[in-house]
Amino acid sequence: MQAVILAAGMGKRLKDLTRNNTKCMVKVNGVSLIDRMLHYIERLRLSRIVIVVGYEGQKLIDYIGTLDIQTPIEFIENSIYDKTNNIYSLALAKEWLCREDTLLFESDLIFEYSVLEALVSDPRETLVLVDKYESWMDGTCVKLGEDDSIEAFVPGKNFEFNEKDRYYKTVNLYKFSRHFSQTHYVPFLEAYQAALGQNEYYEQVLRVISLLDNPGIKAKRLDGQRWYEIDDIQDLDIAESMFATDEEERVARLQSRYGGYWRYPKLVDFCYLVNPYFPPQKMKDEIRASFDTLLTQYPSGMHVNSLLAGKNFNVREENIVVGNGAAELIKSLMQCMTGKTGFIRPTFEEYPNRYADADSVVFVPDNPDYAYTADDIMNRFADEDIRNLIVINPDNPSGNYIPKADMLRLIGWAGERNLRLVIDESFVDFADEADSSLFAQELLDSNPHLFVMKSISKSYGVPGLRLGVLASGDVAAIQAMKKDVAIWNINSFAEFYMQISEKYKSSYAEALAKFREERARFAKELKKIRGLRVIPSQANFIMVEIAPDISVKQLLRRLLIDYNLLIKELTAKTGGKNYLRLAVRNTEDNDRLVQALLSELGSAE
Repeated sequence: MQAVILAAGMGKRLKDLTRNNTKCMVKVNGVSLIDRMLHYIERLRLSRIVIVVGYEGQKLIDYIGTLDIQTPIEFIENSIYDKTNNIYSLALAKEWLCREDTLLFESDLIFEYSVLEALVSDPRETLVLVDKYESWMDGTCVKLGEDDSIEAFVPGKNFEFNEKDRYYKTVNLYKFSRHFSQTHYVPFLEAYQAALGQNEYYEQVLRVISLLDNPGIKAKRLDGQRWYEIDDIQDLDIAESMFATDEEERVARLQSRYGGYWRYPKLVDFCYLVNPYFPPQKMKDEIRASFDTLLTQYPSGMHVNSLLAGKNFNVREENIVVGNGAAELIKSLMQCMTGKTGFIRPTFEEYPNRYADADSVVFVPDNPDYAYTADDIMNRFADEDIRNLIVINPDNPSGNYIPKADMLRLIGWAGERNLRLVIDESFVDFADEADSSLFAQELLDSNPHLFVMKSISKSYGVPGLRLGVLASGDVAAIQAMKKDVAIWNINSFAEFYMQISEKYKSSYAEALAKFREERARFAKELKKIRGLRVIPSQANFIMVEIAPDISVKQLLRRLLIDYNLLIKELTAKTGGKNYLRLAVRNTEDNDRLVQALLSELGSAE
């Protein structure tokens, strides 16, 4: 068996990285794509490697000469690489295809060795390697039969998004038997090229072959092995986090991204704090039905969006401001504050990070649950010369909850001391207590020192919309913030969501009831795991303390590397103590985490 690598392309989308280098010479974590690929191929002990070069071809040949590859290498030059596509490059190697069984590679791939093993170890002679379609993938897909037969090749221009659940993406790694190349691929390639020219893709030939009664080729499905195709600098950035050689570095890189995890195949994000049971399918369908209009129309300005937000949260337009996520409103609000400000830690760091350390007065509850009451807050800050107080209820990451009656006492106490009180209730809808929200016009009117913040992402499961709201009886402060943020600070999809959300109140109530039931079940299952102490939570996450004999960093590495589970570590937030925060997801995902933890830590029973 031999290998054929197509490496003639210019890689223009990588911009400066390929200005003077070929695409496959681009490095991922210090190792070039071609270096990694050739050393993997070397382990297979093949008869030869045939490489089709073009753009900066001599530079690539010289570079490969420095890599100490023992397998014989043959180079073929595509001198018109800038006028042709990869069908022409492969046609230049057609005589080699007919000599021997072949592994065919595109040179812009990065993959783990197990990907290559899966293809080579399969006894079937001619295979196209595929993986279940994910939203980050681009290019040719296939539809498969139950017997791995290829029912259709689907080029990008024919992609039907309503059929994406049936699609598998071609990995651009193939195994051709010599017989298949002689009787099928090369003859069809020659005919296709003669009819349609040299500026085509070699996969189009496979598309034609798949229409035959006996095409002679099947699909090989991957099952969780890592691979990535690098076309641009964002792909390169993602590949460097996926293929970081140091496991601890890989965990850190993924945690530092704070989202966008749809581009990581099979990864389940337990840092992800949203409602797993909302929005309902009907609501998503309604938004989807208006997609074209929303995409091509400007959203309304702040006045209209404040009216919509006020309608949803039962306050007047002049008392509420809408933000591009709560983060935008937190930034604007904290900039308006002066004097000493009280914080309770550990907490959501966006608030204290927006304020000077010298003006911050911190309360850290002195107990392993980081639990506190309204009385604890009042006692801690009673003698402090603070002007502002930030309270997150339920708190993040502890899940600590103060009942509404006690929060009303805290509001009265703050008013008596002329303190600006900011209450972030982004997680309050998940609490067991009914009617726990502080969004009420009468309450705001009678307490102009009160500011109530809410992230729509958390409770309503729509983080991609980037929506947050802040309400207060201090109309002047709200008006100042409206002038501070951009007039079009939210997009049309977010506005439309607020426009229709009232119709789905009953669905929201049902989702919260289902969530509370799942949270209780999840907590019960977590208590069965050795070395985990579950801390009571009224939020959509559960904080757990890890026994001192367990390495948190090692556990997180194992969960990510072996199980594709991303977990929030709280070591920095808790002064070096062993705590984790686990999002409450749906039953299937939660059980997946429980089983992984049981496998790593064992049962407490």
